[in-house]
Amino acid sequence: MSAPIVEAKLEVKQASKEVKDSENVAEKYSVMTVSKNSEMNMGDLSPVVSAVPTHKPVKKQIQFVDDKQEFSRFPTKAGRRSLSRSISQSSTDSYSSAASYTDSSDDETSPRDKTQVNSKGSSDFCVKNIKQAEFGRREIEIAEQDMSALISLRKRAQSEKPLAGAKIVGCTHITAQTAVLIETLAALGAQCRWTACNIYSTQNEVAAALSETGVAVFAWKGESEDDFWWCIDRCVNTEGWQPNMILDDGGDLTHWMYKKYPNVFKKIRGIVEESVTGVHRLYQLSKAGKLCVPAMNVNDSVTKQKFDNLYCCRESILDGLKRTTDVMFGGKQVVVCGYGEVGKGCCAALKALGAIVYVTEIDPICALQACMDGFRVVKLNEVIRQVDVIITCTGNKNVVTRDQLDRMKNGSIVCNMGHSNTEIDVASLRTPELTWERVRSQVDHVIWPDGKRVILLAEGRLLNLSCSTVPTFVLSITATTQALALIELYNAPEGRYKQDVYLLPKKMDEYVASLHLATFDAHLTELTDEQAKYLGLNKNGPFKPNYYRY
Repeated sequence: MSAPIVEAKLEVKQASKEVKDSENVAEKYSVMTVSKNSEMNMGDLSPVVSAVPTHKPVKKQIQFVDDKQEFSRFPTKAGRRSLSRSISQSSTDSYSSAASYTDSSDDETSPRDKTQVNSKGSSDFCVKNIKQAEFGRREIEIAEQDMSALISLRKRAQSEKPLAGAKIVGCTHITAQTAVLIETLAALGAQCRWTACNIYSTQNEVAAALSETGVAVFAWKGESEDDFWWCIDRCVNTEGWQPNMILDDGGDLTHWMYKKYPNVFKKIRGIVEESVTGVHRLYQLSKAGKLCVPAMNVNDSVTKQKFDNLYCCRESILDGLKRTTDVMFGGKQVVVCGYGEVGKGCCAALKALGAIVYVTEIDPICALQACMDGFRVVKLNEVIRQVDVIITCTGNKNVVTRDQLDRMKNGSIVCNMGHSNTEIDVASLRTPELTWERVRSQVDHVIWPDGKRVILLAEGRLLNLSCSTVPTFVLSITATTQALALIELYNAPEGRYKQDVYLLPKKMDEYVASLHLATFDAHLTELTDEQAKYLGLNKNGPFKPNYYRY
């Protein structure tokens, strides 16, 4: 017999033996049957797991110490509430920096009723729990790692102190990323007092960390409407401190100062506003001749609109929906109301996951863009009975009305990606015939008399910052833009800016972008003198005219 044939027979024999051995092993460790109505106690598994199998395969049945322990097929109402709370905690708190750290010793006492003092002896703040400061500091340090451009700006300008003498009152989302901005402003010489622009987006531990360093913060997650305005008032109305700069997100702080403290408002040197809603309010004041200070529209700067509004929302819309509902998007019918930069980002993300996406629009240009991007442009009433998800991102009011909510199918999800909570008519749902059931943090089931449920997220407020987080890198771009806008307005010679609303200078937009290119190891091509002359440009920019549409 030839050697190859002998070797082949040996290989077949060996393979047969291995198959037989594997079958024996599989039989020894076969899956054991569990009684259908028994509750598994993991402690009872240890003898089975640790038992050494005999040579003869034996199938075993797991025996429980107490066979009376059973899962209730239909849990009680209290049990359901308990389960909902545990799901909420595990799906947000445990792996979301947006869901504030909660100490087991926390109580439900309102921060307004507490007396808290930081390590420096100051009590000029109002947060959920100052003891969370150390945890918040770690969150801020993590955020700094992905905000290298803002940290670079801090290091470059720290010695010059361009904001020395600036007293900035801010009303923004209070997150770890915002904290990096606030601490940058302080490092550049500013004194800061801060409050939240959204009652659900504050990270309590970050607010505590800022308060520990001496920043007067008045904010906590889950404020009431009354708390919200009280916090703004405490920021503005304090003895011996006159603000001269405003950093706003939504226009609530500006509106409050304009209405309640007009004499203080007139002494403001500049306003920086970063939201569609707030910018709209500023233009209204300007048109009416009531804007008595210069304002910078950061929302429409290229680095804010094209990056924060588009790329940030493209990622965070999915994050917010997944954390709150665990919905699968493949095959779902989704309506996105508004095809601006936020809408474009949302649509792109949903389409990539296999959702069937419709768009509503009032602007024919945006509508045509949506069509060219492969989306069907409809009126909401045309598809209201069949859609699974509605997402608003228009900056308008009553985009989704009670009549439309009445016609939505059971299990539909409604949420908002615009700044203000006016887009969904939530107030119309607070009526006696409808039942509200809180099933998770920021997730309410609104139940109609016939049993139909509509899932409302964050009570119609901004979904991504209320229910999840946003990418730190994108916020670095926005924060750097805000810092430069504050520096520009504060240091501008008298007469450069009148009592009107301005866009960030193009050169600054380009500078913000250039600071972030190093993260990607990107290398810009430089114009030759001949090329610069041909295009009529300065070799160092700006490279596009103000009317250029990116």
